[in-house]
Amino acid sequence: MSSLLRLPGLIDVHVHLRDFEEQHKEDFLTGTSAAAAGGITAVCDMPNNLRPVFTVARLAEKIVAARKKAVVDYAFYFGSDGRNAEEFAKAAPLVAGLKIYLNVSTGQFKVENEEILENIFSAWPKQKIIIVHAEGDKVDLALELAAKFGKKLHITHVSTKSDLEKIIEAKKNKVPVTCDTTPNYLFLTDKDYQKMGTLAMMKPPLAMQADQDFLWAHLSDIDCISTDHAPHTLEEKKSAKPPNGVPGLETLLPLLLTALTENRISVKEIIRLTNEGPRKVFGINQGIDTYIEAETEEEYKIENKNLFTKCGWSPFAGWIVSGKIVRTVIRGQTVFENGKILVRPGFGRKII
Repeated sequence: MSSLLRLPGLIDVHVHLRDFEEQHKEDFLTGTSAAAAGGITAVCDMPNNLRPVFTVARLAEKIVAARKKAVVDYAFYFGSDGRNAEEFAKAAPLVAGLKIYLNVSTGQFKVENEEILENIFSAWPKQKIIIVHAEGDKVDLALELAAKFGKKLHITHVSTKSDLEKIIEAKKNKVPVTCDTTPNYLFLTDKDYQKMGTLAMMKPPLAMQADQDFLWAHLSDIDCISTDHAPHTLEEKKSAKPPNGVPGLETLLPLLLTALTENRISVKEIIRLTNEGPRKVFGINQGIDTYIEAETEEEYKIENKNLFTKCGWSPFAGWIVSGKIVRTVIRGQTVFENGKILVRPGFGRKII
């Protein structure tokens, strides 16, 4: 019996591909190459760049840059600080959704004023989803706003039992809400800070073992698994003021396939969380002949030296995993095979 597993291409609905003023950390070529190496065939890029994506003109800059560099398919999110509602109608058809930060964020992105949040929820066109970074009582606020304005809401990188419980209850009450979590919260806990130090700093922070256990026990209530790929250089992470965030594009599927060999997750659930869920929630369609092949019985060590991401490290370095991505195919074209990218920069297409 062959141990080669064929899956529909993974869709990662939460990445930060940096580029522009932060291309020393990552750019559209290196980030999408990392995606291809990880079996991810489409990515949705966040708007919180140093020059935020608050205007259609700024969005157009990102589209042009990705068109030249990307080797997998891509979509973008629009951002808001509450002062750009006049851009919403033009932006909405061009993006996967609107991203709002209700908790800690960089630069101009955190929105705390409830009146401003109401204005954002009211003004954003109903046909596209609103995706939020919300923790604790901000989850309650986001759910209230979604219910009040009848807007589709997606809560990203859910990390705790209490937050997921709120989402489960809201779903029962017919609030139009979906959610994702990441491998960071499924495979790491707050105990890993002792070993990893500042490399493990991220938002939301790593949670307790009880939270992780609850996430695993309630995977059926989670709609997607994303990476929140947020690369920073090792020098930055080890500095006096280390930024939050870790890379993750190349480790998502190997970690899930390792969990598969341990009977913690099924192939059906992997497909639902990494392909069917993202397609349903965000309206993403890559068409036919987009798939990946992975060798499920091949064990190997995750090593920084083998990574495509420009930041050059992984929080899972040193882990032994079962599940080596052999081939990534998009629209019938082999993009990645046996450790090599086989297409030119610009092969990837904007899919929303």
